[in-house]
Order: sequence, then structure tokens, then C-alpha cells
Amino acid sequence: MSGYIKKLLMIALFIAFTYGFTVAAVSADDTNSEVFTLEKSVKEAIDKNWGVKIKEQAIEEAQYGKKKARADLLPRFSTTYSYRREGEVNTWDMQSPDDPNATISVPLGTKNNYQWQGTITQPIFTGFALTSAYELSRLGIDLGNMELDIEKLDIALNAKEAYFNILKADKAVLVAQSAVESLEEHLKVAQNFYDVGMIPVNDLLKAEVELANSEQNLIKAQNGAKLARASFNIVLSRPINTPVEVLDIKDYTIEPIDFDRFYDQALQKRPEIRSVEINDQQIDQQIRLAKSKYYPEVSLTYNYTKSGDSPSVSGSSALLDSSGWQAMANLSWNIWNWGSDHYSVRQKELNKEQLINTRRSIEDGIKLEIKIAVLNLEETEKRIPSAKKAVEQGEENLRVSNERYKAQVTTSTEVLDAQTLLTQARVNYYSALYDHSLAKAALLRALGEY
Repeated sequence: MSGYIKKLLMIALFIAFTYGFTVAAVSADDTNSEVFTLEKSVKEAIDKNWGVKIKEQAIEEAQYGKKKARADLLPRFSTTYSYRREGEVNTWDMQSPDDPNATISVPLGTKNNYQWQGTITQPIFTGFALTSAYELSRLGIDLGNMELDIEKLDIALNAKEAYFNILKADKAVLVAQSAVESLEEHLKVAQNFYDVGMIPVNDLLKAEVELANSEQNLIKAQNGAKLARASFNIVLSRPINTPVEVLDIKDYTIEPIDFDRFYDQALQKRPEIRSVEINDQQIDQQIRLAKSKYYPEVSLTYNYTKSGDSPSVSGSSALLDSSGWQAMANLSWNIWNWGSDHYSVRQKELNKEQLINTRRSIEDGIKLEIKIAVLNLEETEKRIPSAKKAVEQGEENLRVSNERYKAQVTTSTEVLDAQTLLTQARVNYYSALYDHSLAKAALLRALGEY
């Protein structure tokens, strides 16, 4: 009997161990969140974001446009096949070679007429229209690449902002939790004092109200952390409810500030500047394309034709030769259209003048972006040390206030005020810390980097 019981115990232990291991594994899978570094976040955002994919597809579209423009420079082959039915066939009466007094009727055609024609056309001169169209298509690819670079820069900045927003939100949760725990301890002390009649009821009520407000702030902070993760997932094109954790970045370095160097670097690297330069080249080609109407167009055409009274176009009794060819040189010239071509050229020239102002506007915008990022960097570099010191002072102030309250040499209000000051100091510190990282990210974007 004892051996039987031992076996049952062994089986039960095995089942319990297996079940517990399985539950633990499932629980771990359910709560497992992928941890992202800043670099991984940026890379995944660029690799998976829908906006980047749209720009890549636009480049592919432009590449097909270039192939089409190149094909327009080459000879074109075409063919036609036709059938014509005559109601009556004309005849020609002639003297019979066998009988001078007799005549014979010779048909000048057939009722059933089939014809096949093959044509080769080669443009020789189009006033540079075809070459200009080809250059425009090539520049379109270059412009698409610049737009892709702009999209990547924007996505990288969005990913960084989403990343640091998670860190800020998580720190807000920690600060709120710490405040709740501190106020819970204070409420316990206040309750004990009230129970023995050492404090009035309004001091107890103040502690309870302050704790309730702190719990409200914690709920808001937790919701903010969820929203920050949802935004992060959207930037990275992930399911919106996917759990995610990010690696904290607490260290900061003071950046050497040189506005002129930053501006020169931005002019060299910003794809927006390069896009304007490509637009300028495109307008030059558009002007050239518009001016092509001033010139004649020259082309060569070669036709080969076969005819007959059957679908095989192998000739008929009325045809001496069932096939033939011809080559033609064609010239066409639009001599006068009431200035339409001139107005078109002038329109493109005005676009070029507008582009000069567009570049100036972009350069001014870059200056402002750099200035804002630099000022934010300088501001946060000053805020971080003072905010850190304020946290240390706030922690000491709260410790002293709690001790004084326990000794009943101060009021509950002083403790609550000390807790509020500490909470605000911690919020200010983490805001300054992550605002510095955001300012650095904005500066890199302004410089055309990520």
C-alpha cells in the first residue's frame, strides 16, 4: 500500500511541476515585451513605415517613366491589316488580240481586297523634345530619391520623439507611484495621530484628499504611458496594442555649439536643398521642351505593303505586283499659333524665377530650425543640473518634514507641500533630461542627419 501511495505522490508531483512550468511559460510569453534601443527603433521605423514604402514605390514609378522616355528615342514598329469589299468592279474594254473585230473586258480590281502593311518610323529631330523628356524622367528619379531621404529623416525624428515620450511617460508613472506611496504612509501617520486625538479632523481630511488627487495623477500617468506606446507602435508600423519597452537613456553630453558650422553643414546635407537644385534642372529641361515647338520635326518612315483578293494577301488577277515598299522623309513645322509657344516658354521661365525665392525660403526655414534646436539644447543643458539639485533638496525637505510631523512640531500641510514640491522637482528633472535628447534629435534633423 505504501508503495502504491508513493507512486501516486510521484505522479501528482510530476503533474503539478509540469502544469506549473507550463503556466509560468505562458505567463512569461503573455507579459514579454520587446525591448528597443534608440538605434533599433529608428532602423525599424525606416524599414517598416508606410510613408517610406510609398516613396520607394514612387521611385520605382519614376524608373519606368525613364524607360518609357528612352523607348521614345528608338524606332517604332507598327502594322495594319484591312479588308475592303467593292460593290462593283470597274472594267476596261480592249480589243481582243485574237479577233480584231471583238473586244474583251478587263477588270480593274477585285470585289474582295485584303491588305497588310508594316511601318517603321524613326524620329530624327524633334527640336530636342525627346532628349529633354528623357532628362526630365532621369531627374524625376533623382527627385524621388531626395523625397525618400526627407521621409526617412522625418520618420527617424518621429521614432526618436516616440521613444523619448515613452521614457518621459514611464518616469511620470514612477513619480506618481512614489507620490502615492509617500502619501499613503503620511495618511497612516495622520490616522494614528487622529485616533489618539493629536490632530484635528481637517488635517486627516487634507491627507486623504491629497492622496486621492495623487491617485488621480497616477491613473493619468499610466494612461499617458499607454498612449505613448501606441504612438510608438504606429510610427514603427506595429500593431497598436503590442507591448513594448525601451532602454532608458539617462546620460547626457554637452554639445559644442557653432551655429555657422551647423548652417553650412545643413546646406550641404539637407535633401530639401538638393531637391530645389533638381527642380531647377527640371525647369531648364521644361524650358527646352517648350522651345522645341520653335523647330521643325523631322522623321523617316518606311512602309512595306502586301495586297490580294484572299486573306493570305498573295496577289490577284488584277494586280501585277502583290507587294511594294516606300521610304519617306517627313518634315512638319508649326509656323504660327498666335504666340502660344512663346507664352508656354515664358511660363516656365517664371517658374524658374519663383524657384529662387523658394530656395531662399527653405534656407531661412533651416536657419530657424537650427536656431530653435540650439536654443533648446542650451536651455536643457542649464535645466538638468538645477533640476537634479532641486530633486535632492526636495527629497531632504520631505524627509525633514516627515520627521517634524512625527514629532508633532509641524502641521500636515507642511508635509503635503513638501511632497508636492518633490513631485514637481522630479517631473522637471526628467522633462529636462529627455527634452535635451529631443533637442539633440531635432538638431540632427535640421542638419540632415539621423
